[in-house]
Amino acid sequence: MSKGAHILIVDDDVSIRVLLKEYLEQNGFRTSIAAEGSALKEQLRRAPVDLIVLDLMLPDEDGFALCRWVRATRDTPIIMLTARNRGDDRVQGLELGADDYVAKPFEPRELLARIRSVLRRSSIADEDAKTVRTFGFAGWELSLPQRQLLSPEHVLVPLAASEFQLLVIFLENPQRVLSRDQLIERCHGRDADPYDRSIDVRVSQLRQRLGDSGREPRLIKTVRSAGYVLTANVERHY
Repeated sequence: MSKGAHILIVDDDVSIRVLLKEYLEQNGFRTSIAAEGSALKEQLRRAPVDLIVLDLMLPDEDGFALCRWVRATRDTPIIMLTARNRGDDRVQGLELGADDYVAKPFEPRELLARIRSVLRRSSIADEDAKTVRTFGFAGWELSLPQRQLLSPEHVLVPLAASEFQLLVIFLENPQRVLSRDQLIERCHGRDADPYDRSIDVRVSQLRQRLGDSGREPRLIKTVRSAGYVLTANVERHY
């Protein structure tokens, strides 16, 4: 999915809203716009969208709180915009379930590339669901069609879209060391930045979901100077 996808642009700067709406529509996307959090919520109550471009600073509710609200009810991909080019803001956004981030000021072409990359990854995950239906590992079960993770105690564990995607990557490559560069490329569709902590944040989040966040994780281990490895045996059900 790429062209024809419905993008919701949420930004209180009218010039940015108009610029992005015109630019994305010129590149084949459908768009809706919102100037504040209440308008975002109203739009999503009326109809789903394929991706949200969400500004961090809004007049009624900040982007972090809105990202948390979206993630509580749906797995719509989110790209956050931030004028504060600070690493901790980016990390917090990722921890709340954002799929990517772009710092202001930005080139519309860069945002377009990020949108296409996120939508492409989401589409690939949907295609995977047509083949492998369920992964089983260490008593856990991940259903691809339902995007649901079931614990060994048969409890549903919620996953953000980015967590689901990362878990699928590990399950497709069990007992194989995956470098940070490989994970960033597969998750974000771009080369790694030496200071990019996004994958470390995602792995930490996923470990928490799996109850594997102690001092010595058992399922997803860190291999010093090499990357991460899923140690469990994986069963595939079609």
